[in-house]
Amino acid sequence: MTAALGTLPFLATLWLLAIVGSAVLEESGAKIAAALKGEALKQPKCGSRPPQARIRTRVPNATCANEPLRAAA
Repeated sequence: MTAALGTLPFLATLWLLAIVGSAVLEESGAKIAAALKGEALKQPKCGSRPPQARIRTRVPNATCANEPLRAAA
C-alpha cells in the first residue's frame, strides 16, 4: 500500500517536470536550435532607430543638518 502511495507523488513530480520543460522549450527552442547549428539567432527589428542609452545623473550627497551636533558628541 505504501508503494502505491509513494508512486503517486513521484508521477506527479514527473508530470510537473514535463510541463515546465515543455514551457521552457516553447520559450527558447529557437535559440537552442540556432546554438546547436552554430548560427546566430536573427532578432526582428522593432522600429527604425536603435534604443537610446539612459544617462543617470549624479545626485550630490546631502549634508545632514545635525552634523555640528555629532561632532560635539
